[in-house]
Amino acid sequence: MSQHHVGQSALLSETLAGARAENRAALVAYLPAGFPSIEGGAKAVRAALEGGADVVEVGLPHSDPVMDGPVIQTADDIALRGGLKIRHVMDTVRQAFEATGKPVLVMTYWNPIDRYGIERFTRELAEAGGAGCILPDLPVQESAEWRAHAEKHGLATVFVVAPSSTDKRLGEITAAGSGFVYAASLMGVTGTRDSVGEQAKDLVARTRATTDLPVCVGIGVSTPAHAAEVAAFADGVIVGSAFVKRLLDAPDEESGLAAVRELAGELAKGVRRRG
Repeated sequence: MSQHHVGQSALLSETLAGARAENRAALVAYLPAGFPSIEGGAKAVRAALEGGADVVEVGLPHSDPVMDGPVIQTADDIALRGGLKIRHVMDTVRQAFEATGKPVLVMTYWNPIDRYGIERFTRELAEAGGAGCILPDLPVQESAEWRAHAEKHGLATVFVVAPSSTDKRLGEITAAGSGFVYAASLMGVTGTRDSVGEQAKDLVARTRATTDLPVCVGIGVSTPAHAAEVAAFADGVIVGSAFVKRLLDAPDEESGLAAVRELAGELAKGVRRRG
């Protein structure tokens, strides 16, 4: 297997360790592929990375997202109406990685991978320069086949933990995962909230008790002040809806990309402020 076809899970780990060495949290941006358009989506992902995000999650839009709030659902609908296919998601990953050299993950529900084929999906993601996958609805106990393929292709498998997860369950989830652990700080769907709260802090502490993997907090972070609040106790701060909202609110694609770049810069300052 040529070096080119090994995924970038090591780069992801190095990037998160690098942020920790700088005594700060990593900024992880989430953007759905294919929004505002197939080409525009790829540009938006690059804009977030160029603006200051350390890592990016490219969302694979789904017609029935169980975890996403109205902002991301709207973007997903637009992407799907625009004819987005998995190959466009792979192209988005490739363009972002080649342009920035930063780690790019795909966040997706299980059904599209299952239909596409696990081996084909992991191989193509590795070939595109992807670092791994975040799989919010794949039960850990059913993940062995996926993990074998992901590992073979040098891809991280990121699972999601929530405040409702028992300590025993947290241990099972973190033992199976790699790259980092995605801590969903507010119960329920993603979207911007006024305060991220104590619940996230408690979840990070409980998760850290089970693993040495970095713990990144998502769901509810939308401002530099939020980012600083979460950066004080987490290894990474995940921001999604706030980026998507900037694109939705923009009068045209160019100003949307500028707004994404600007928000990434503001949030990058936030994660360096801490608290």
